[in-house]
Amino acid sequence: MPHPLDAAAVRTWCALALQALGRERERIDAINVYPVADGDTGTNLYLTAESAARAVEAAFDGHGASGTEPGLADAVGAMAHGALIGARGNSGTILAQLLRGMAEVLGEGSVDGDPGAAAALKRALRRAAESTYEAVAHPVEGTVLTVATVAAEAAGRADGSPAAVARAAYEGARTALEATPGQLAVLGRAGVVDAGGCGLVAVLGALAGALSGEVPTAAIAVRPEASVRASVGSDAPVRPDAPVRLDASAPVPGGCPAADGHASEPEGPHGGDGGPDGPAFEVIYLLEADDAAVARLRARLDGLGDSLVVVGGDGLWNVHVHVDDAGAAVEAGIEAGRPYRIRITHFGTADGGRAARRREAEPAARAVVAVVPGDGLAGLCAEAGATAVTVRPGEPPASGELVQAIRQAHAREVMLLPNDPELQHTAAAAAEQARTEGVRVALIPTRAAVQGIAALAVHEPARSFDEDVVAMTSAAGATRYAELAVAERQSWTMAGVCQAGDVLGLIDGDVAVIGSDLAATAATVLDRMLSAGGEMVTFVLGAEFPAALAERLEKHVRERHLAVDTVVYEGGQRGAPLLIGVE
Repeated sequence: MPHPLDAAAVRTWCALALQALGRERERIDAINVYPVADGDTGTNLYLTAESAARAVEAAFDGHGASGTEPGLADAVGAMAHGALIGARGNSGTILAQLLRGMAEVLGEGSVDGDPGAAAALKRALRRAAESTYEAVAHPVEGTVLTVATVAAEAAGRADGSPAAVARAAYEGARTALEATPGQLAVLGRAGVVDAGGCGLVAVLGALAGALSGEVPTAAIAVRPEASVRASVGSDAPVRPDAPVRLDASAPVPGGCPAADGHASEPEGPHGGDGGPDGPAFEVIYLLEADDAAVARLRARLDGLGDSLVVVGGDGLWNVHVHVDDAGAAVEAGIEAGRPYRIRITHFGTADGGRAARRREAEPAARAVVAVVPGDGLAGLCAEAGATAVTVRPGEPPASGELVQAIRQAHAREVMLLPNDPELQHTAAAAAEQARTEGVRVALIPTRAAVQGIAALAVHEPARSFDEDVVAMTSAAGATRYAELAVAERQSWTMAGVCQAGDVLGLIDGDVAVIGSDLAATAATVLDRMLSAGGEMVTFVLGAEFPAALAERLEKHVRERHLAVDTVVYEGGQRGAPLLIGVE
């Protein structure tokens, strides 16, 4: 039975897309030869979709607290924003732009149950395809751009419900994908379809499934005669709130194998590719900048390298480019605005560095991976030999990002510090995935950055794994934590009603103090925490917290609480002006 195009459908779409890309990830990675044969297109698409799905779930959770559900505009807006901030690689950046293009149309007004929903979906798919050409500096046919365009054209010719439109887009994308080896020479030489286009087919198949209640069963292959089987565990249609199970014995719908069952490497350099004769680095970052500055940035980066994709708007952009001078690409971002979440990858070889990774040294015995809210704490972790995952307020890492960090730590044993109660499930999922890859992972239940600092301070690789887990867990558990925040609106709290602009003192996650002054509120919080005893106070200063105020707080501790030591770190976090730990 077809389902309406509403927020619930968007939620189901994200879940189905994530499932499909998760199952297809390795297969898509294997056929990835353009624009760089680095074997990570499937992984990048999965991580991007995971970020989008998390954002949609957050939108539902936020409305659930008030007993309501988000509208379509809220859901598609969250999906597009989540994809934008979590976009990985060339393929993920383009997927983020596709979703943003759809959100521009579907977010214009209420489409829930509207007779014009099918027409709106057609316009959304058309706008999505158009927006990708606007985002890519030098569009190339035979890629995901072509697949998106043909899908939109097929949707435009469809009649009936949104489900019929989505199904037509999916079928059009499948047809376009099968033609890509004849449109792009490097694909033809390798005997594969376009990897990014393959991912888009999976995403559109998920959209069709979310709206129709049925999972598409046709396969994608270079050879038209290939076929697959799929089931959802019964003959019943898929409901938006029901998990989808595919027949594990059969290839996955939307599968993208190479013609001979594996991907071969390109025979030589080709336009826009990395590798021996192409740019050496992939540079990606989020950028806060205005439109005029981004226009100048595009021109600057286009002269530095290739595979340039800049997506976003409303002051937030995701920038992707392949260059030889990674520093110049980052400097260009600094001139344009404020870049962050900067990721630089060295291609190394035509195989994306896979051969080099096979030759690299044996993994370390043990490592620590910690989620931290600021660059200062990331630097502290680096000094201690830990791998840091830096996050911003409202932009939690996906489990895939934590898995990547565990891989980057390159150790047989890893201590994972989530440093946030909201990340416990995400971290647990990442730990479970890493364990399937042969890494022994311990999830230390740290609920705040100051607990992570305490755990890291007692970390000792020379101890046995179990002893180290006990020591780090005990240190974290013995550390009470607090933070200062500024209220954004009037609200009820455990300490009473706060007004916008009030300074809130949270102890162990609950609002305990409401004040009007940072110093006075911080002093009150300290006194309450130290009334139960303590030997050490840790201050982690936010990006805009005055150093002089930190000195006042240290003096307050010395004068009011004898024999209590203090230590101050420049955290650089933006969400909380001050973090406090008491051991």
